[in-house]
Order: sequence, then C-alpha cells, then structure tokens
Amino acid sequence: MIDRHPAMIVRCAGVADVSAAVKFARRHDIEVAVRATGHNVAGLSLCNGGMVIDLSAMKGIHVNPEHRTARVEPGVTWAELNHELQLFDLAATGGFVGTTGVAGLTLGGGLGWMVRKHGCALDNLLSADVVTADGRVIRASSTEHSDLFWGIRGGGGNFGIVTSFEFQVPGRDRIGRAGTASRFRGRQGPAVLAGIRIDGARGNEQQRASIPRTGAAAARCAPKRPHGGYRRCVGRPA
Repeated sequence: MIDRHPAMIVRCAGVADVSAAVKFARRHDIEVAVRATGHNVAGLSLCNGGMVIDLSAMKGIHVNPEHRTARVEPGVTWAELNHELQLFDLAATGGFVGTTGVAGLTLGGGLGWMVRKHGCALDNLLSADVVTADGRVIRASSTEHSDLFWGIRGGGGNFGIVTSFEFQVPGRDRIGRAGTASRFRGRQGPAVLAGIRIDGARGNEQQRASIPRTGAAAARCAPKRPHGGYRRCVGRPA
C-alpha cells in the first residue's frame, strides 16, 4: 500500500542517536521521516530519497507503581506496555489493538478501551522528552515548554521527535465487548447519533459507542446495500 524508498535508515538505540541524526539531516538539508513502530497507515513514517529515523529499537519501559506512572520509549506497543503494567495491576488508557505503537497513537490523540472513564492517552500524558529540529533535547510538560506540550498532545508530527513519554496510569479495569452492531444509511445519521447520546447519558462511565462511516468496500462480509452509512457498536464493561 505504501511504496516509498528512503535513501537511508538510521536505527537509533538511544536519544543521542536521534539527536545526531537530526543534526546530520539539518546540516545536509535532508528530508526526514520518523518511524516508531510503523503502524501509520498514511505512510508518514517513510519518505522518498530522504532519511528515516527509526525508533523501533527504543523499547524501554519503567513503571512506578507507587505514583502510578510509566515512562515509555517510542518503540513500545500498547501490548508491551500493558504486559509490564499488569504486574502492578495497572493498565494503559490508550489503544484498542495491541500491535499499535504508543508513540504515534498518543501524538494523534490515543483512543482506548477506558476512554470514557479515563480519557485519551494524551489526557494522561504527564511529560515528554523531545528532540527539537536543531537537535536539542528538552522536556515538555504543563510547567516546562508548555506550548510545545500543548502541540504534541494530539497535533501529530512535525513538532519534534518524542523519545520518551511519561503517563499517569490508572488501576486495571475489567473491560468486555458485549454490545450490538447495526448498519444505517447516511441520512439516518443524525437520528442515530441522538439516540446514542441518550443511551450514553443513561449508561455508566465505561460504556462507549463507535460510529465509523463506512463505504461499500469497508468489509467483505458487509451487505452490498446500503453502500455507505453508519454502523453502531455499543460496548459495555464485563
């Protein structure tokens, strides 16, 4: 699906490697793409003829169970993070799919199973270590470089390269996927959304709904008619 061919790939083992790669690219005017775990379906982790800074080998995880925090490097997936957190009866707030990377999902928002109770991954981000465009390493938080911290929480890329994320992590909840799934024509969308809003108000803090707009080729198992509409998926905790 993605057919791009970088001129070089820099596989970083630590922050010093990332900084050196950024400075080299800046000095030689080389286009840069950043790859954490490579889950980005738009292909933003690759470029043509430039440099890919590959962070997939940076998989450090440190959990502080006393303060319920976790510091995570960008090569970590949500499954790997939760594997470490479960030892302390904690859980990450981001990610529906375990193979998704922590870095990309957090920088783009970070929906997850506990989103209604605990918010998105970005809502639980306490700080981030960032390599800036000139190769400097700074810490961004609500009290340090707060403008950058505001930007990276949901703004995606191009603010810098995050080499470490510090999260507040809640206690582990038991989550189930019991619910219903239905398809609706596009013109029925407003009525469906209004009904789900009422259902949500009556439900508990962990109930959530997913309403993706799909086309004819959304799934091979989907009926041929209607060719576009709304699917309602309401899940409740086990």
